[in-house]
Amino acid sequence: MGCAVIFGGTGFIGVFFAKHLLDTGRFEKIYLFDKEPMSEKVSAYRRAEVESNSNIEVILGDVRQKIDWLPVEPVALAVNFAAVHREPGHEDQEYYETNLLGAENVCAWVERVDCSSLIFTSSISPYGISEEIKDERTLPVPVTAYGSSKLTAEKIHQIWQARNTLARRLVIVRPGVVFGPGEGGNVSRLIKAVLHRYFFYMGNRDTRKAGVYVKELCNAMWWVLQNQDARGESVSLFNMSMNPGPSIKEYVTAICSVAQVTRTVPQVPYGVMLAAAYCIDAFAKPLGIKHPFSPVRIRKLVRSNNILPNYLVEQGYPFVYNLEEAFSDWKQSCPEEWK
Repeated sequence: MGCAVIFGGTGFIGVFFAKHLLDTGRFEKIYLFDKEPMSEKVSAYRRAEVESNSNIEVILGDVRQKIDWLPVEPVALAVNFAAVHREPGHEDQEYYETNLLGAENVCAWVERVDCSSLIFTSSISPYGISEEIKDERTLPVPVTAYGSSKLTAEKIHQIWQARNTLARRLVIVRPGVVFGPGEGGNVSRLIKAVLHRYFFYMGNRDTRKAGVYVKELCNAMWWVLQNQDARGESVSLFNMSMNPGPSIKEYVTAICSVAQVTRTVPQVPYGVMLAAAYCIDAFAKPLGIKHPFSPVRIRKLVRSNNILPNYLVEQGYPFVYNLEEAFSDWKQSCPEEWK
C-alpha cells in the first residue's frame, strides 16, 4: 500500500475520487493538493465527509509552480485534475498558464517520486464545435483556448509515459459535463431553471449533451486503470459520457421525474433568448451581478456535444447509472440542491 496524490484535489471531482480510492482499500492515505482550501470550493455535504476522514489530507500548493512538497508514504497513484476550465470566466492566458504549466510540473513531480501510475482528466473540448458524432478516433480540432490547452496537456502527459513505456501507466479521460452533488455548474443551473419554471426550449429539444454522473466517472477511471495490463495497454484514452449523451429533453424529463413535478416547458425562438441574454448581461455585468443567462451559455444550449464513449463500450465497461438513476442518487445525497 501507498498513498494517492490528487492535484486539483479539493475541487468537485477530486473530493469524490478521493472517497472512491479509499473505498477500494488500496491506499492508506489520500492527499488533496490544491491552491485553495476545500471550504472555498466544495459543498458542505462533501466537505463534511472529507474533513471527518483522517485518511484524507489537504496540502496547499500551486501546480503552476515547481512542486517541492513530498509525502511521507510512497506514491502509488498520481491524479491530475488541476485545471482552469469554466467557459466563460477566464482570459485565454489563464487556461494555458494553469493547464500547461500544471501538466509540466505535475509530470516532473511524478517522475521525481518515481510513481508509475498517472490519471489525467482532459475534456471533450479538444474535439471542437460540430454537430457530428465523435468518438476517440475523431481527430481533435480545438477552437478555444481551453480546448487547445487541454489537448497540449494530454501530449505533455504522454511524453512523461513515453520516457519509460514498460513501467509507466497513463489514463487520459475526456469527460463531457460532469454533474452531481456540489457541482454548481450547467446541470445544477438546468435543474434550478426547470424546477423554478424559467427554462425554455430554443429549438434544442433534441440537442445532445454528453454528460456523466461524477460517481460514474470515478468508477470508470479506476476501472480503466485496473484493466490496462489485461488489455496490454500502457496508455488508455477514453471519452466519458452516458451512451448516448442525453438530449436536452431527456435531461428535462429526468429532472421532472426525480423531482416528482410536472412542467410544461415553453418554446421561445433562439434569437429572442440570445437578445434577451445580451440585454441582461449588459445590465448585470457592470454591477457585478451574477446570473444564469450568459450569452455564451445560451449559445452552448443549442450546440450538440454528441460525444460517444466507444472505448468503454468496446471494452465492456459495466455502466452503473442511467440518467434518472444518477439524478435520484444526487437528490438522495443532497436534497437541498433540488429545491
